[in-house]
Amino acid sequence: MTTLQQAIEQTKIAGHKAFVPYIMAGDGGLETLRPTILKLQQLEVTAIEVGIPFTDPVADGPTIERAGERALAAGVTLRKVLEELPSFRAEIHVPLVVMTYFNPILAYGLEEFAKACVAGGVKGLIVPDVPLEESAILQKALNPHSIDIIQLVSLTSPPDRIARIAAASQGFVYAVTVNGITGARSSFADDLDDHFARLREASKIPVMAGFGISTPEQVISMGALSDGVIVGSAIVTALHEKNWHKIESLVLASKGVLEKSTL
Repeated sequence: MTTLQQAIEQTKIAGHKAFVPYIMAGDGGLETLRPTILKLQQLEVTAIEVGIPFTDPVADGPTIERAGERALAAGVTLRKVLEELPSFRAEIHVPLVVMTYFNPILAYGLEEFAKACVAGGVKGLIVPDVPLEESAILQKALNPHSIDIIQLVSLTSPPDRIARIAAASQGFVYAVTVNGITGARSSFADDLDDHFARLREASKIPVMAGFGISTPEQVISMGALSDGVIVGSAIVTALHEKNWHKIESLVLASKGVLEKSTL
């Protein structure tokens, strides 16, 4: 069992759902990375997804895209993020998952990138523009360093592809809950129950729900279908607005606590 999977499984033992916040590294300047990660860790999140700013983020909605633009304007790059993480590695006690696109990794150099991830405490990698059929290049470079390659499965994936993605994914299966890009949603498809039932039956590792989840109520409802949730745009907005109470309310919802003041 990998470090990332173990962290998710431990939330089950505690009777909670896993909660993974997404942050845009360097939104507000690279100096915000350490305090943001340590504060989220203090809130007892399961893991942290560290987004890397990129000029062509094909999977990202407007909120995360704007956050990436702010980070890029501040001079933040994949290399700078991975050089920053080791400076406070000893203080990080939750698994980190890097979310980036393939071009920055290729420019970095796969082996050098893998070593930099190890130095920064990275335990998982999400690369939305590398499909299952092309993911072996990432597994070959990163698996020897105990870094999971996390696969995304969409609502439109047929059963045979769901089975192949579930078999190939490491750490957890990233179940995309909407058709389209990231961003808050007011509602979700009616047939998600059946979709997640198929996913959980096909997967031997945890299934995490992500995309569109933005309220405590949605954390609870999506958590009921899965092993936990990934929250991106709502976290990015709250961090930009310095609204830590909103973030705490989302984390508490994964533990079954719904604050009336957040409704």
